[in-house]
Amino acid sequence: MATKRERGNGKYQYIVKRSQLLPKPITITFDNEVEGDAYIAELEALLDQGVVPLEFLAENKSIKLHTLINDYIKVVQITDDDRRLLESHKKRIDNVEVEKITYKWTESWVSDLKQNKRLAPGTITKHVGALARCLDWGMRHAYITTNPLRFLPKGYSNYTDEDSRKAGVKKINNERERRLEKGEEERILNVIQGNYVPVKKQRVLMLDNPIAYKTFFSLALETAMRMREMYTLQTVQVDLHERTIFLDKTKNGYKRQVPLSQPAIALLEDYISTLNGGVFLFPWFNGKTSRVALDKTTTLLSRQWKRIFEHALCDDLTFHDLRHEATSRIYERTSLSDLEVSKITGHKNLRMLQRYANLRGSNLADKLW
Repeated sequence: MATKRERGNGKYQYIVKRSQLLPKPITITFDNEVEGDAYIAELEALLDQGVVPLEFLAENKSIKLHTLINDYIKVVQITDDDRRLLESHKKRIDNVEVEKITYKWTESWVSDLKQNKRLAPGTITKHVGALARCLDWGMRHAYITTNPLRFLPKGYSNYTDEDSRKAGVKKINNERERRLEKGEEERILNVIQGNYVPVKKQRVLMLDNPIAYKTFFSLALETAMRMREMYTLQTVQVDLHERTIFLDKTKNGYKRQVPLSQPAIALLEDYISTLNGGVFLFPWFNGKTSRVALDKTTTLLSRQWKRIFEHALCDDLTFHDLRHEATSRIYERTSLSDLEVSKITGHKNLRMLQRYANLRGSNLADKLW
């Protein structure tokens, strides 16, 4: 509800606040209380529908893109990836005035991402998507009248011959399809437990808390959870009775419940029995949730897993490949639909799961005569 104040001489001032819609309050003064009440009632009815009247657009004319991005980040809960990408936009194109973001500007910007930045098509799509979501919000809140990024044609991120000539390279998307090969899972577990020494390494890899590493590795294969989702887990998020892990903070910003298989339950029961209380499930997290602190922990863990995989003679394996392996296993071992699988894995876009659908076809073919 708007705040109404009598200002004297029969005048009334109204202040309308909507933190999710308006970057700053709207203040309007009327000579007549009845007229003011009627206008504010209509205004709030529009705001209830998520519409900001264009008459307020004049207040936001000539603002810079970085102002729009700052206001958007302030009032909207966005993913860490979008935040990082938008921060990079602020550095590169922050002096652009929002009313000059036209379709022609959009084409020029995308060309720059290819011809000068030499980004891969998939990376370009992420950059465009993050800025497009910001401009969608800006359009709803009268910063800008249209969002030209939404008019880009299908395949806009692919390199044309002209792009390749100017960039000196033709970037294409190379989706990783790395899965665990026969014997690799066993070798990795043996390395973690100090039971495997490849000839070229000549000595055991000594790890602090190998039980934590073993649980972390096997849980990743059972749940398809991301590294950060796992190492930030608190023990209260694990409900063995209900067979779930509750994630309240994920990469795409959505909460989700991860169901636990019987092997995952047995794994966690054994592991939790070794803990002496404590808030966090794994020992590598100290509760600091700033982006810098989280990035530091992720980097350190990624390096450690790289060492483990190298000792297990899995030199080209990354920890994120375990998510691909786990998702593939879900498709191979269950009849869950894409939507059901996405509820487990947290994939926001079902198109990202389409490449896994072939796995079921392969399994069926294996069972034919």
